[in-house]
Amino acid sequence: MIETKKTLGALLGLAIAGAGLAAVAQPSAGPQTGIVFRNTVTGEPLNTAEGKEGGRDTEAVKTFFQTGKNIYIDDKSCLRNGESLYATSCSGCHGHLAEGKLGPGLNDNYWTYPSNTEDSGLFATIFGGANGMMGPHNENLTPDEMLQTIAWIRHLYTGPVKDAVWLNDAQKKTYTPYKEGEKIPQDAKGQCKPLE
Repeated sequence: MIETKKTLGALLGLAIAGAGLAAVAQPSAGPQTGIVFRNTVTGEPLNTAEGKEGGRDTEAVKTFFQTGKNIYIDDKSCLRNGESLYATSCSGCHGHLAEGKLGPGLNDNYWTYPSNTEDSGLFATIFGGANGMMGPHNENLTPDEMLQTIAWIRHLYTGPVKDAVWLNDAQKKTYTPYKEGEKIPQDAKGQCKPLE
C-alpha cells in the first residue's frame, strides 16, 4: 500500500513536471528590446536570417525586430498587400476570413498558442511553424511580407477590442474589423509598395 502511494506520488510529480516543461516550451512574446524569436512548439531560437531572400532591411522589420511592434498594423497600403499574401499563403487552411478550416481560426480572441496574442509570437509561428500541418513559411514569405500578413490577420479580428493587445489605445478607439466585400484601393497610400 505504501509502495503504491509512493509510485502514484512519483507519477503525479512527473506529470506536474511535464506540464511545467510544456509551459516553458510555449514562448512568452511580450514587448522586449532586441527580440529573440523562438519556435512556438520547442522554444528553440529562430534564425531570422534564414529563409526567403530580402525583406529584412525595411524600417518596419528593423523596428519589429527591436521592439515587437508591427508599424504596418493599420496602414491601408500594407493591409492591401497583406490581404493578397494571406489569400495565397494562409486562407487554404485558416479560411478566407480567418474563421478556421483545417487550421484554427485566427479572427477571435482564442489562440491555440497563447504567444500568438502578441505580434512577435504570431511572427514566430509563421516563420518557424507549429504543430500539425502548420509548417514554417520562411521560405515563401520574407519577414516584411510576414508583417503585412500579420496586419491583415489582425484586421480580420472580430473579438473584443479590449483583447486586441496588438493595438495601442488610440487604435482600439478607431478599430473596425473587416467587413466581407470591403475593398482596399490598389493605390492606397502608405508604407508598403504594391506587390509585384
